Amino acid sequence: MVSPATSALSPYATAQAAGRESLRRTLLDIASLLIERHGPEALTMRRIAAEAGCSTSVLYTMFGGKAGIAEALWREGFDRLSAALDAATGDHPLERLGAMGRAYRANALANRSYYAVMFQRPIPGFEPSPEAYEASLTPLRALADTVVECIRAGVFRAEDPEHIARVLWAATHGAVSLELAGYEGAVDAEHRFDDLCAAAAAWFMAPVGNRLPDPER
Repeated sequence: MVSPATSALSPYATAQAAGRESLRRTLLDIASLLIERHGPEALTMRRIAAEAGCSTSVLYTMFGGKAGIAEALWREGFDRLSAALDAATGDHPLERLGAMGRAYRANALANRSYYAVMFQRPIPGFEPSPEAYEASLTPLRALADTVVECIRAGVFRAEDPEHIARVLWAATHGAVSLELAGYEGAVDAEHRFDDLCAAAAAWFMAPVGNRLPDPER
């Protein structure tokens, strides 16, 4: 049971008690939701501090300023995506690739405000630093690594794995972006997403006669 004293704690106090990383994530969650609900003009140090229940000095200490928060939001979004793709598993490379696609969609739906910062650039004037942009490529490289495994297993044709990964990413991203935007509603969104991913992957499939035998059969 939560005591009245505990329930009255501000988001800042609650996260601070859990540790610095929890505090950082809480402040970023507040900042991202402010953008989603009220637009980029709401992303001010005072507004974030007021929502979190802390002083602006805490924000300046942790992030250095508004530009630092914008970059931290960008990196946090891609860090969460990387973690989601890394957690995707499968007994066969093709199964793992499918799991990564579903993980991409689930992560986007669970982190809509971060997804917007990552791909819709709602913060005027924000451009990620070269280091942040380099870090943002980690999920794409993880996808390309799995594509390489599919090629080695004889499932995909022997083509440039980065090209295949980028095409699959584009298909996944397009479907998810339309779903998040509510375009034509979200009816059967999951079914349509699965069909699209399967169709995109099928384009790169090796001819059946050239595929390596499945060791599990």
